[in-house]
Amino acid sequence: MCRNIRQLHNFEPPASEDEVRDAALQFVRKVSGSNKPSKANAEAFDLAVDEVAAATQKLLDSLVTKAPPKNREEEAAKGRARFDARVERWRAADAA
Repeated sequence: MCRNIRQLHNFEPPASEDEVRDAALQFVRKVSGSNKPSKANAEAFDLAVDEVAAATQKLLDSLVTKAPPKNREEEAAKGRARFDARVERWRAADAA
């Protein structure tokens, strides 16, 4: 999965429209292999982003869970800690 696409389900507050659209944009970029489409493909690209965003929102609205909602700040801190650990491993490997 693309590293820039983040989990959107089960957060408090729920994922915003912008977060859903950003995830859809990242997905379409990954699938199309294009960060910015040519003028000839811009309409198809934009339509795909809109459709993926709509499908994503429909999915998020339909999902149910018994787990308590996650805290965005706590999850971000965990992600930073994982990244810092990776960087330390890279530095240790380079030093060896």
